[in-house]
Amino acid sequence: MSHVTDVFQPLQAADPPVVGGYRLAARLGAGGMGRVYLSHTPGGRPVAIKVVRPELADDPDFQRRFGREIRAAQRVRGAYTAELIDADANGEPPWLATLYVPGPSLAQAVARRGPLSVPAVLWLMTGMAEALQAIHAEGIVHRDLKPSNVLLAADGPRVIDFGIAVAADGTSCTATGQAVGTPAYMAPEQASGTEVTAAADVFALAQTAAFAALGRPLYGDGPGVYVLYSIVHSEPDLSSLPEPLRPLFARCLAADPAERATPAEVLEWCRQRLGTDADAGGAPAVWREIAGQEVVVPPPVPDPTPVQPQPLIGYPRPPAGTLRAGAAERKARRRRTALITAAGLAGGALLVMALAWTVLDAKSRGDHRDTAGSSASATRSATRSSASVRGSSSDSGDAADSADPADSAGSAGSAALGTGEDTAGASSSSPASPREPRPEPYPLVMLHPENSVNLKDPSEEAKGRTGDIRFGCRSTGCELESDKSVFLPLYGKPGGTLDDCRWLLESAKNHRLPLAGVANGSEICIKGPEGDIALFVVTTKSTALPDSAFLQGDLTIWRGAAQVID
Repeated sequence: MSHVTDVFQPLQAADPPVVGGYRLAARLGAGGMGRVYLSHTPGGRPVAIKVVRPELADDPDFQRRFGREIRAAQRVRGAYTAELIDADANGEPPWLATLYVPGPSLAQAVARRGPLSVPAVLWLMTGMAEALQAIHAEGIVHRDLKPSNVLLAADGPRVIDFGIAVAADGTSCTATGQAVGTPAYMAPEQASGTEVTAAADVFALAQTAAFAALGRPLYGDGPGVYVLYSIVHSEPDLSSLPEPLRPLFARCLAADPAERATPAEVLEWCRQRLGTDADAGGAPAVWREIAGQEVVVPPPVPDPTPVQPQPLIGYPRPPAGTLRAGAAERKARRRRTALITAAGLAGGALLVMALAWTVLDAKSRGDHRDTAGSSASATRSATRSSASVRGSSSDSGDAADSADPADSAGSAGSAALGTGEDTAGASSSSPASPREPRPEPYPLVMLHPENSVNLKDPSEEAKGRTGDIRFGCRSTGCELESDKSVFLPLYGKPGGTLDDCRWLLESAKNHRLPLAGVANGSEICIKGPEGDIALFVVTTKSTALPDSAFLQGDLTIWRGAAQVID
């Protein structure tokens, strides 16, 4: 990190030269919500400009939350936070600017130098706790505190991106289903989709400090769904942590948010263990050792030099006859261009009319076909298409044993169903295990405020809101709700399986799922009252206009899967 090229990357052709009046100097990196650039204030002070990704920028709900949260974040003033100094939620694209911290992230420092010593971890926790005090005092919950959001300056840590995760409000808000909130650092209540309070940040503080002490996440770094299952259903294993730190970690990682330590209590506990060093100002030497040599920030990019108009050079005037001849030639060229353009337009119009006649003629012939046979064929085609990408995780034991559990489960199901036969008449050469139900695909299930769906038969929409699974929009946003079924978003990379949903839903109790963080490609696990488990993959989400909002997606159901015991 001592070299400029290790930190600052040159701008690419697709990068904007200026954002919100700030001339960009270099790339700093990218995160879940956008790309980060180096720039400078008019006085020359370096700042980090975060530009929001287009798919988030186009969401009106996100813009409203983003504007609200940056106004709150601008009030945060703390010694261990990177101050938010400027932003525009309505920009094209939206952006924000924070003071640039010349130092590596905690993740980079640990990767480079290895785990931190116990005193360094204590200093780290005091800085993060003091930052959380300043953030929480403004009514903000960070929701995404993790090693890459803690920068290590020469005089201590800086917590960044506070108030930004809550603007995206959810865990699968992107088109790829990526979480806002990182699975390995989420609190149990955040992972299960229940109410998130400031206590969730304390849980994340302890997980971040554990990473600093161990060099790895406390709950492991496997697939997100398995990490979240461990966080929700098991006690943390503190045996690998240094013994002096275990009592504090046990309090911060309590499953019940009410039993966790507060940031003030964390701060006091750490200062007591640091003893005289805390009052003698021993921290700077620790941070200089961890952060390494301070990075030299590139200077501001100067404004481009304006082009001054040059005086005309006095060439000899051509003879009058030459001017007239040139004018006549230009006039003839313009006439030829106009004729060619008119001919092209006429030909294009004839082509459009011919295509329209062809389409109408084809439609007329299609209307005389056997509609019943056509409908059945379309249903079989849609079923095969959906079934080819969704399957039970136990359809192929050999494949599951030779690959990653999450990936092999999905590919095994695809292999079992991708035979070209109807689901009901699958080839007998590769039967599904009798202990696992077969997946039932229902492509393009539509939900809007005027209908509802029952897992018993999703192909028949229930009139009004009489069905079990309903979609609706309130002043706070759109959501899925049910009286009997429960929902949980599936985190991690796409391709959820029956096992993923079964484990995630084991103790789920959420009958409502806000959709603010859901986008095209997001996956939602559902458990019905009769033990059915379903995976809903969003293909189209439209919530910008509540009066005409809807949610459409592919639904796969495993009957009685919640009752199956492996």
